[in-house]
Amino acid sequence: MNQHPTTAEAIDPGTSALRFDIVAGLTASAVVLPKAMAYATVAGLPVAVGLYTAFIPMIIYALLGSSRVLSVSTTTTLGILAGTQLGLAVPDGDPGKLITAVASLTALVGILLTLASLLRLGFVANFISTPVLIGFKAGIALVIVLDQLPKLLGIHITKQGFIRDLFSVAHHIPETSLITLAVAAMTLLVLFAMERLWPHSPAPLVAVGGSIGASWFFGLHARGVSTVGLIPQGLPSLTLPDLAQIEQLVPGALGIALMSFTESIAAGRAFASSTEAPINANRELIALGAANFGGALFGAMSAGGGTTQTAVVCAAGGQSQKASLVTASMAGATMLLLSPLLGLLPHATLAAVVIVYSVGLFQPTEFLAIRKVRTMEFHWAIVACLGVLFFGTLKGIVVAIIVSLLALSSQLAHPHVYVIGRKREADVLRPLSPEHPDDETFDGLLIVRPEGRLFFANVQQIAEQIGALVAKNKPQVLVLDMSRVPDIEYSALQMLMEREKRATEQGATLWLVGLNPSVLEVVRRSGLADRLGRERMMFNVRAAIKRYQALPAAS
Repeated sequence: MNQHPTTAEAIDPGTSALRFDIVAGLTASAVVLPKAMAYATVAGLPVAVGLYTAFIPMIIYALLGSSRVLSVSTTTTLGILAGTQLGLAVPDGDPGKLITAVASLTALVGILLTLASLLRLGFVANFISTPVLIGFKAGIALVIVLDQLPKLLGIHITKQGFIRDLFSVAHHIPETSLITLAVAAMTLLVLFAMERLWPHSPAPLVAVGGSIGASWFFGLHARGVSTVGLIPQGLPSLTLPDLAQIEQLVPGALGIALMSFTESIAAGRAFASSTEAPINANRELIALGAANFGGALFGAMSAGGGTTQTAVVCAAGGQSQKASLVTASMAGATMLLLSPLLGLLPHATLAAVVIVYSVGLFQPTEFLAIRKVRTMEFHWAIVACLGVLFFGTLKGIVVAIIVSLLALSSQLAHPHVYVIGRKREADVLRPLSPEHPDDETFDGLLIVRPEGRLFFANVQQIAEQIGALVAKNKPQVLVLDMSRVPDIEYSALQMLMEREKRATEQGATLWLVGLNPSVLEVVRRSGLADRLGRERMMFNVRAAIKRYQALPAAS
């Protein structure tokens, strides 16, 4: 007797996953495509460039990337960075020159990312500290909001920097176009309401579709509302970079490549499931490099992974990069079929979309959380934010990197040096602190524990701290617990040998305990191990305490 499979058994898991990817790709396209067009305007480019960026780069990354769900097109940060660099490269804003310049810039970004992969520089993803990145993105958010504000108000200003632009906008407010402001206000209302009531909804698509309908029905362009205008219908044509522009574009391309990689890695890791393989940083460099270079040949702007659009893919049940291929197909269909309608789209609507999805980069709660835990890192975040506002976005990246380097140098140059005691009636060794006033120490024995790598930048400070402790306690035996020192550089080794001599001159004997294998090897090669002998080099602090208590002088 034949038995028919149940419905659940009859469904192929692969077919089910494909269905989820199709739904996720269609849902994501409703968010990605309007935002891509809006971000193109941030860079001062035609909206068609945004569609190109959601087409070729997305397809290439889907084929090469290591993330299962990362959605790659353009982002707010990349848009403002590209716009800044293009403004420097093409100050007169000539459309023909802009198209060539964007192809050159995007190709250069792709080359730099690919070169970074060959040099295995994937670790750079963790190079900028989180507080500095938070400050940098906050500054970017403020710059973008101010940049889009004139489009919301229907006014025109000459861009001269954040502070001057702020005063210029305030000066031109009386010239506001009320009908343009009304269009912007309705768009903002739709976006905020839908995002609040229905997170990850196709709010941008609804807002854009509604604005196009209103623009056609009411004839908004004839009433003074600026619209997108003619959009070339069809797929993007081949665009070759201009090699003569490469040298001028290198500084901006470096910053864009760094932010593209950093944002993509952050988004990919944030939405990676516990069952999938970890994100491969160097493979991501190859995929992003190829996506940018391939996109450059077809007029796309700089591309990278976006957190919001990736969240939409995940929320809609996306299982693989097939979802991105569906989204890219929708971008192609839009270019082929809907270009005439997109020409009716008001610039105020695009500005509203940019603002709504950019203000999320500014998170006051993150600043407050940093300040609650670490005041120093809070200052770093503020400096990074102000760097963007006062020096511009490209120089702001340099400020952010410098602040990160200074932060790292400060931490390495100021290592902790602890005096170790023992908890009474327990075999627990820990740093002495006011929280544990009853911890016991041993007469004539001083146990000191430095923490971190010892090298030329911090050796003098460590020597001074240990010298002050020896002068204060006047021990018979100074135990240097090296268990938390992973490596010791030559200058620090010389300091250690000098400290051994000074301790002897001051009437104390230096013992070394808990040396890691690499540190022990350096100590042996220097001859210090022979000078100390086995009696003054021990496995751990407990063994040192036991030996000290067995000495006649200690008893």
